[in-house]
Amino acid sequence: MKRQKITLGSILEIPIDGKYYVYAQILNNGYVFFDYKSKEQITDFEILNDKTILFIIAIYDQIITKGEWLKVGKMDIRKELEILPMKFIQDALQPDHFEFYNPNMGEIAPATKKEIIGLERAAVWDKNHVEDRIRDYYNGVPCAWLKDDRELFNTTFP
Repeated sequence: MKRQKITLGSILEIPIDGKYYVYAQILNNGYVFFDYKSKEQITDFEILNDKTILFIIAIYDQIITKGEWLKVGKMDIRKELEILPMKFIQDALQPDHFEFYNPNMGEIAPATKKEIIGLERAAVWDKNHVEDRIRDYYNGVPCAWLKDDRELFNTTFP
């Protein structure tokens, strides 16, 4: 494994089952995963500028710093990704109690269940969980790690 620094704008290459590659970009306080897979490793990362966003999440630093996913390039961060979307927090002891979490400022504010619909849960994801989520998305099956969110909102998530 190659030691790496977390560098804003860097492109990460995520190999999935030795079958294809998916790409993500390091943002300020998060990571964006693009809805793009390739059987071949890419070198022209500008192609990612036109791709839709699969999801924006936080991941454990060691995935990058220990080289579990390699930095393979760098590009400017899209304007719409300079400010990350709100996330939600659900109280484990009071499941009907919700809060907004602003990953840009670290601020927390009260919210209703209706207000958080469509938001990503505030969580830090591990390598295997992210890879499962990507794999499940491209296989068209519900991700086990999003079961609680599907039940909470009675919907599916990428």
